Amino acid sequence: MKPLRVALLGCGVVGIEVVRLLREQAADLAARVGAPLELAGIAVRRPDRVREGVDPALLTTDAEALVTRPDVDIVIEVIGGIEPARSLLLAAMKTGKSVITANKALLAEDGATLFAAAREYNADLYYEASVAGAIPLLRPLRESLVGDHVQRVLGIVNGTTNYILDQMDTHGAGFTEALEEAQALGYAEADPTADVEGFDAAAKAAILAQLAFHTPVTAADVHREGITEVTAADVAGAKEMDSVVKLLAICERIPSAGGRNGRGVSVRVYPAMIPRTHPLASVREAYNAVFVEAESAGSLMFYGAGAGGAPTASAIMGDLVAVARNLIAGTPGPVEVTYASLPVLPMGETTTRYYIELDVADEAGVLATVAEEFARNDVSIKAVRQEGLGAEAKLVVVTHRAPDAALSATVETLGRLPSVREVASVMRVEGDE
Repeated sequence: MKPLRVALLGCGVVGIEVVRLLREQAADLAARVGAPLELAGIAVRRPDRVREGVDPALLTTDAEALVTRPDVDIVIEVIGGIEPARSLLLAAMKTGKSVITANKALLAEDGATLFAAAREYNADLYYEASVAGAIPLLRPLRESLVGDHVQRVLGIVNGTTNYILDQMDTHGAGFTEALEEAQALGYAEADPTADVEGFDAAAKAAILAQLAFHTPVTAADVHREGITEVTAADVAGAKEMDSVVKLLAICERIPSAGGRNGRGVSVRVYPAMIPRTHPLASVREAYNAVFVEAESAGSLMFYGAGAGGAPTASAIMGDLVAVARNLIAGTPGPVEVTYASLPVLPMGETTTRYYIELDVADEAGVLATVAEEFARNDVSIKAVRQEGLGAEAKLVVVTHRAPDAALSATVETLGRLPSVREVASVMRVEGDE
């Protein structure tokens, strides 16, 4: 068969890996696809920059002309951001091209536009590399579990924050020290805001929720909290509970009294304590892991390298083979449908659990006063521990599940009690109830 021609948008760390794999595995890819794959061109902003292993003759600064060329069959986008990536992908699909993207920010902000274009122009849109790097996660949600009823997705989807929290737990490092080490090792960018403030994880959570629940979810719908406020005291408190702190992305279907689909979905990202016995607790350094809980399939876990040039390129190449096979067969792959249109519930309506550490006055009746505030907000206490004397007196409370609004209100009123000197630590608890 005649070769399938591939256009590449962007040639940074991931793009260079894609070029290398296309060159080094050309024979194997042709055998797997059923036709050779040829690189037609690479759109870059700075063509004079030296890129090892990349033929300068393939470089162009005219990305739009490249994606609309009649001899191009497939477009791979690794430039990131919203524009010009969105316009280029739409132009490619409009002219009959299949597209592959690793752009989580674009999919989380305006995936609906891309999905609609894929349907309108009968084009493939694949994006396995947008979440969790090389881990095969989206395709199982998109294809393998499409006949099941996914109830919950829970995971660690950002390697930078997992590395920082792991260093704080295993070596007693402070947040700043652990972040600097992550930057030195290349796990964190010079500006780590997207990672440590949870923006990266929130975009991935939106994509996961949309796939899992067949309902429109954008990054703006995701409740987001980062790890910049996690302290050594929080990590120490987790250790006392035989737990660890992880930045979790949680997507779940919220049940209603009647109806199988529930009354909505909850999508959130925040640091939380999980028991050391939980499989996610053992995910160390910059690795990712995601649990998927489905009605018939039960609990499934996906684990592996969640970022980096080679892992991301691996996911892109998997998409490339799938798209190329579809082109040869003349049948496009699946396109997302958001038929469910479940509402995304506000964080206040989501039920969760809290770990609360209070510095309290060393006097009789403090525990009763604190317990009264929990009861006033209809929050049940699971466990309480009182320790220390005098200025060291503290009270640690772990709650049962309750609406987050009620838990937040309880913390606010506790901070105003005369017997409470300080609310020293507040963190959600997941994974054991």
